[in-house]
Amino acid sequence: MSRQSAKAARRSSKTARRSVKKSAKSTRKGVRAAKKPSKSARNRVGKATRAAPAPRPAPKAVLKSASKPAVAAVAVQPKMIRTLSPPVQPLAPPDIPVRKHRYQVGEMVYYTSPSFGRTAASGNYTVVKLLPSEGDDYQYRIKSSGEAFERVAKESQLEKL
Repeated sequence: MSRQSAKAARRSSKTARRSVKKSAKSTRKGVRAAKKPSKSARNRVGKATRAAPAPRPAPKAVLKSASKPAVAAVAVQPKMIRTLSPPVQPLAPPDIPVRKHRYQVGEMVYYTSPSFGRTAASGNYTVVKLLPSEGDDYQYRIKSSGEAFERVAKESQLEKL
């Protein structure tokens, strides 16, 4: 056999093997396509498209072996009542007097610092915000014109001007 004919024979056998490989690959692709769609054809899963999981029913009963009596395990779920209006906090009964803040926002007050602990600058302050009570005293956020920050003061530490 000549050199050229040997080369041609190797080439033809090589191309034959390639075509066998390609056909095997295409059949595998066909099987894969039957199992699931390609990535571009699948639905994207995200927050907007994800469906809410279906509620699971509560287990009705769990049976043990025949020699032991059956044990019932039923999950009791509270019944949720849905209304059109939002929940409203009940009002205080009329016999209990409701106290209000003594000072209003924007009012000028005199602040006396407590004698114990840090001594703060006593003087004239403006009420900036009404805060909820702490115990018996209501609280206020106050600010002095000479200071860049605000303080929190109890109602017992303030006097009207």
